[in-house]
Amino acid sequence: MTAEIQPVRGMNDVLPAEIPAWQHFEAVTRGLLDSYGYEEIRVPLLEQTQLFQRAIGEHTDVVGKEMYTFTDRGGESLTLRPEATAGVVRALISNGLLRGQRHKLWCLGPMFRHEAPQAGRYRQFWQVDVEAVGFAGPDADAELIAMSARLWQRLGIAAAVSLEVNSLGTPESRRAYRAKLVEHFAGHASRLDADSRRRLAGNPLRILDSKNPDMQELIRTAPRLTEHLDTESRAHFEGLCRMLDEVGVAYRINPRLVRGLDYYTRTVFEWTTAASSAQNAVCSGGRYDGLIAQLGGEPTPAVGFAMGVERLVALVVAAARSPPAARPDVFVVVSGPRAAAAALPIVERLRSERPQLRLELNLGGGNFKAQFRRADRSGARLALIIGDDELARGVLAMKPLREESGQSECPVGSVAAGVDAALAALASR
Repeated sequence: MTAEIQPVRGMNDVLPAEIPAWQHFEAVTRGLLDSYGYEEIRVPLLEQTQLFQRAIGEHTDVVGKEMYTFTDRGGESLTLRPEATAGVVRALISNGLLRGQRHKLWCLGPMFRHEAPQAGRYRQFWQVDVEAVGFAGPDADAELIAMSARLWQRLGIAAAVSLEVNSLGTPESRRAYRAKLVEHFAGHASRLDADSRRRLAGNPLRILDSKNPDMQELIRTAPRLTEHLDTESRAHFEGLCRMLDEVGVAYRINPRLVRGLDYYTRTVFEWTTAASSAQNAVCSGGRYDGLIAQLGGEPTPAVGFAMGVERLVALVVAAARSPPAARPDVFVVVSGPRAAAAALPIVERLRSERPQLRLELNLGGGNFKAQFRRADRSGARLALIIGDDELARGVLAMKPLREESGQSECPVGSVAAGVDAALAALASR
């Protein structure tokens, strides 16, 4: 027997039964982004490896341990995108779309990271990425966060998520803070776990993000970044918090909140859920004012966020807010060789005349009883019966599938009107 090919670990199938929840999430998200003036952009899955090395940072876990990188046949080092912001920025630079212009952009698609698969997080995972480019003030940060809060309301999951905010200051103020942080943790080197010892030399702020219970006391007593902000960053953060208060978005200031990517400056934020056994981020973002210049573009302020689709869809399903799977309105049963030849032309004409109807034509034959079992399983309200006997009389038969009532007939040439009348009768009962 031929061996079964298993899926790649961490690469998850989204099955037909799950698709309605995904489509509902995507439709609500698209509608909201459109109402706020955001335009869709689509960027490649593959980019030059140096793009992510320069944007995300050499000492981050993403670049150091998680990227899917390979050398192609031309000898070029390429990487499957681990996040979308760097690709969006590269697209703006490559296509000459900066030059003082402002953009509100979003994209949806798969990202790739080689990390331990867990509930709601896979090695191929889907994100919605939202970017506001060319906006310097805290009002852009506040609108992005308010927009995400409105999305949770429309999806019916607002009660399941909570918001944390922080400011990382400028690179200059962060360097001064970094020195104090290194001094603190180096003074307790024997208490650091392996990850923290590795991060101490390259990216000490990431120690603050450790989930190791043994590290929490040491993190709690570390210097706070909010106490070492420069004047402009402090004013920016206070402005953001004031605006969130004014629009009624609840938040908690978390001075330990840092992001895993080096390009963030000033505002960072994270929406988390306690729906599982541990706090899990479902939407994270912040400001990255220096990234565009760092990648060769004109100095341009920007802020954005990314949402994890799998985790958000799981919350929508748990809240029972996703619509049921679409079911056909009419299932077409076929009986006899003449009917088998006539069925497809009849149904295709009906599709043209009534494009709003969902029609499922029985395919592959089967006796009358088997076809009606399929019709019943389909969830359709009405069976349209195309049979040799009926065709000989120039008619088609219709039978309700969800209630006990007799068949009716209509002329073959008036099938659209006949189906309309049968469905209207069912709707009125």
